[in-house]
Amino acid sequence: MENQNPKFGFNQFAETWNGRLAMLGFVIGIATELLTGKGILSQLGLM
Repeated sequence: MENQNPKFGFNQFAETWNGRLAMLGFVIGIATELLTGKGILSQLGLM
């Protein structure tokens, strides 16, 4: 059991998933802007 990689903290597993989710969020943000014609700040009512 000591040879297993940890699933928490700064390790390759966590950083890989963090990068994947960040890329997914970025693509969803761009798609939302294209579909609505408004930027993220306008959608949130900040501009």
